[in-house]
Amino acid sequence: MASLSFKNIYKIYDGGVEAVKDFNLEIEDKEFVVFVGPSGCGKSTTLRMVAGLEDITKGELYIGDKLVNKVEPKDRDIAMVFQNYALYPQMTVRENMSYALKIARTPKDEIDKKVNEAAAILGLDEYLDRKPKALSGGQKQRVALGRAIVRNPRVFLMDEPLSNLDAKLRVQTRAEITKLHEKLETTFIYVTHDQTEAMTMGDKIVIMKDGLIQQVDSPTNVYFYPSNLFVAGFIGSPQMNFINAKVSKVEDKYIAQALGLNMEITHIHGKGLEQRGYLDKEIIIGIRPEHIYDATRQTPLQVSGDVTFLEMLGSEKYVYMDINGTEVLAKLNSDSAVERGSKTTVYFDQEKLHFFDAESEENIIYASK
Repeated sequence: MASLSFKNIYKIYDGGVEAVKDFNLEIEDKEFVVFVGPSGCGKSTTLRMVAGLEDITKGELYIGDKLVNKVEPKDRDIAMVFQNYALYPQMTVRENMSYALKIARTPKDEIDKKVNEAAAILGLDEYLDRKPKALSGGQKQRVALGRAIVRNPRVFLMDEPLSNLDAKLRVQTRAEITKLHEKLETTFIYVTHDQTEAMTMGDKIVIMKDGLIQQVDSPTNVYFYPSNLFVAGFIGSPQMNFINAKVSKVEDKYIAQALGLNMEITHIHGKGLEQRGYLDKEIIIGIRPEHIYDATRQTPLQVSGDVTFLEMLGSEKYVYMDINGTEVLAKLNSDSAVERGSKTTVYFDQEKLHFFDAESEENIIYASK
């Protein structure tokens, strides 16, 4: 098995285009790490540098204790699973899974053993003699996984492997890959633009934007302690609400002037802002839609507004409100009495507010966590 160490990695293309900038990361042996971010953020480029499919412009990449910048892909002891499966259409499932072993002149008995073991893990036993055209998308993806498993690599690389599957299959295959990681006890690096995949699969999430790492943390910490405005908006569905505000101290209370209202925030948050010099300065307050409640769960921080739009999603209802000219989205239970066109009162969870610097966009209180 293997750990990975990225030291000041850059990828610069012709014309000076920096796809990846000063990338520093330590991945421990057997970790499941997810690179996530919008299209063009550099996550797939970074994965391809690990695979040896892209040259590293500057910096050092270690797999285990070995510097691999100049090591050929075939000598890195990694296996990669692509978005488009990359199966040979003329070969059976068994032949696809065993192809790399045959090229490596592995004895036939060993090939058969490894293919049968991988097929059993992935539930492909009955499909070994079929060709890819006779398989569903989910089955093709499992064959691609099987082809990687038989090589027993030190590191698995997966580049958006579920993006071609429908919603139901994505959920199912997501669970299968997570279980596979637990069985194989191997280092996994997984690339996706889907933050739900990142949150549900990774031990550690690496959030990227414009070639730069924005935050490296556990799914829980990324959700509760986003390092900046971008991470806060990218992680979570639907997206966090952002509200322009200014916080002042009135006697022993801390009051946020926001949404055309004076709203009391917790003493802990107010004290944290005061200690960092943010009283009476422009800041941005963040509140997730799931931390806004209707009358069934009241808090001291209540606001009223006009309901402009509703989205029904089975067990949930997305409620869009105009509060003194600012749109705020609340995520309520579907049986909530809130109706479109009505004026309603909702309640913000004071404990779950986030506070961001208006210029740097850094999380003022939790950025160091």
